[in-house]
Amino acid sequence: MASTRDIKRRIKSIGNTRKITRAMQMVSAAKMRKAVEATLKTRAYANLSWATILNLTKAVSKGGEVLHPFFANRSDVKKVGIILVTSNRGLCGGFNASLIKKVRESIIKNIGTDGQPYETEFILLGKKGAAIYKYFGYNIAADFPKEDLVESLRDILPVAKMAMEDFLAGQYDKVFVAYADYVSAIKQEPRVRQILPIDERAHKDFVAGNGVGYPNEKVPDTLEYSEEKVPDTLEYIFEPSPQDVLNDMAPRLIEVQIYQAMLESAASEHSARMAAMRQATDAAGELVDELTLFYNKTRQASITAEIAEISAGANALKK
Repeated sequence: MASTRDIKRRIKSIGNTRKITRAMQMVSAAKMRKAVEATLKTRAYANLSWATILNLTKAVSKGGEVLHPFFANRSDVKKVGIILVTSNRGLCGGFNASLIKKVRESIIKNIGTDGQPYETEFILLGKKGAAIYKYFGYNIAADFPKEDLVESLRDILPVAKMAMEDFLAGQYDKVFVAYADYVSAIKQEPRVRQILPIDERAHKDFVAGNGVGYPNEKVPDTLEYSEEKVPDTLEYIFEPSPQDVLNDMAPRLIEVQIYQAMLESAASEHSARMAAMRQATDAAGELVDELTLFYNKTRQASITAEIAEISAGANALKK
């Protein structure tokens, strides 16, 4: 049986750990509030910008011609690139594990004409994404530093530039972004979204699955893209020309989608860490209570044993 001194030392150690987890919970809560505010401010804009450019493209390409390389679907897909947005640190529950699991399922699900999964390469944002190579052996094309809170669009420009240039050069036939979509403080949904080529079907699939991104709300109808949204009689006036407008808007659209994925991931990460630290704090408190009760029982047993020994000695002396 452990001595009372050992039990007291363990109670003190767990109490110190509880203080640390409590502090981490408060820090994560503060970061989460900032991240969630930034995410909700830009979410509608990111989705509407995607729907807008699809509507404009459909309006000016009645014959089905491709006005920009970012809209060109390649018939023979051989290699895809995935921008994987993870955390830099652990202690956030299953945040990274569930996202990597979702990515693996997506890779296995999508197969080429030869019946095999596409050759896949990763662009990492976040140190924990290295597990995709460590445990599964996938190639890593680049590893970019990631801040806890994304300050501006400039933070993702190197990633967006690399993804767009590699797509145009034929290095990738499709580009996806994998991230955790913020639903609420206790729920985050891992998602793998196609951003290149810009495709109507990919947008519909994403919007259909993104309804959970609006807690207690229905997804606005304006986010949906359908044939009825652009009547045949509707015409747009472009200055200087449709080609110039798309050349300028298409890259900005890709940057916005990656930026929004970073915001969603940051809000999800801090929410997951706050929940994990709260659970750890509660568990430490319960363990301290159990050890305190055990300490009291052990101390009482020790006192009882000492009294019994004294009584036995006194009786022996009398005899």
